[in-house]
Amino acid sequence: MNDKHLWHGRFNEAPAESLMAYTASIGFDLRLWRDDIAGSVAHAQMLGECGVLPRVDSDTIVAALRQVESEFANGTFVLVATDEDIHTAIERRVTEIAGAVGGKLHTGRSRNDQVATALRLFAKREFTATAHRVLALIDVLDRRADDAGDAYLPGYTHMQRAQPVLLSHHLRAHAWAFTRDVGRLADACVRLDVSPLGAGALAGTSLPTDARDAQQRLGFADVFANSLDAVSDRDFVAEGLFALTLIGVHLSRLGEEWVLWTSEEFGFASLSDQHATGSSMLPQKKNADIAELARGKAGRVIGNLTGLLATLKGLPLAYNRDLQEDKEPLFDSLDQINRGLVALSEMIAAATFNTDVMQQAADAPVLVATDVAEWLVARGVPFRDAHAKVGALVSLSLTTGVPLVDLVRRDPVLGAEAAALFASGVAVQRRSSHGAAGPSAAVAQRAELHRVISALQKRLL
Repeated sequence: MNDKHLWHGRFNEAPAESLMAYTASIGFDLRLWRDDIAGSVAHAQMLGECGVLPRVDSDTIVAALRQVESEFANGTFVLVATDEDIHTAIERRVTEIAGAVGGKLHTGRSRNDQVATALRLFAKREFTATAHRVLALIDVLDRRADDAGDAYLPGYTHMQRAQPVLLSHHLRAHAWAFTRDVGRLADACVRLDVSPLGAGALAGTSLPTDARDAQQRLGFADVFANSLDAVSDRDFVAEGLFALTLIGVHLSRLGEEWVLWTSEEFGFASLSDQHATGSSMLPQKKNADIAELARGKAGRVIGNLTGLLATLKGLPLAYNRDLQEDKEPLFDSLDQINRGLVALSEMIAAATFNTDVMQQAADAPVLVATDVAEWLVARGVPFRDAHAKVGALVSLSLTTGVPLVDLVRRDPVLGAEAAALFASGVAVQRRSSHGAAGPSAAVAQRAELHRVISALQKRLL
């Protein structure tokens, strides 16, 4: 079989080198070897169980597949020139080991349902593994939140200081976003958990095969209902890429903050030497390259998602070779997101928070303006009137240079009681509503986050 191709019977000439160079996928789909072997073992066992093949032939094929599996695992599998993809390579080697019986492996099966099966097995395993890495980052954020205690920093809107928030609240805000990412990956795994094996090229087979037998052997939750849909469906790849892309967006947002926080201008945090880089020219530099690449790689994974959607949008039923383009974007996005999750987790775990700098910035008088307005509201002043009054005092302070706290203290309506709101840490202590940024609300939020994490962990078992 070494000098033949899967379709050699129909053709009188060997394929051109240009065709093979353009269409071969062995350079990237090699990583599907364990999934292709799993699908082939289930298929061969089903053929023997249904009597399509003699049981001895089925057992011989399975034994050969196990040998191939061992060769991949120990690094002794050797590719040959005609191995255009991992599926061809494995079948070729099975036939070398089992002889003519190996040629029966593909009975009642097409590469169309074979590839779709291997990719679903791969995606289910890898999405789950990525979800666990997201949970590991959530754990780092949660632990650093616990370590932060009562430390606080400015919260921002429009990149302008707005109100003080607990550092723990800020870190857990990122954790909450990542819990949704875990949920999306888990949801994607539910929808992809359908076996396409048995759909054939597009229309099934006339042989007495049993698709449910193969489905159960492979551990899929269900089996396909429509053979055309089974071999053409790549919704699960698109959905998985969307979930990975949103993780990338969240990593990018987190990275952007760490670029800012570790700058001289902010000084809110310092990176460990192990998780920063220097400059080839500037001796003083300590760069947050992990955080910067988290931003940069987000664009890459966004491109992977949009590229696949563009590939899928105009394809007629059923299988088209365009679908070969589903794997590289999926593999690349998985690689980039997984590396980013590990790198950022380690970076944040080892970083130092400069809480004195944070708190000094958060104690800026203008960050108490909303509290002064709400102090008036609590005494019956309509909010819009309170907002206008405090805004005028802020404007006067900026114009005259008189500290805002002094203007509040001198005001006949506000006075010393309202001025007490400017004491260090008072404003953040007052953030007490549900899910708010102060200490009293933080206890319930921490408990709720732990409940959600526990539920997600159970979903991924």
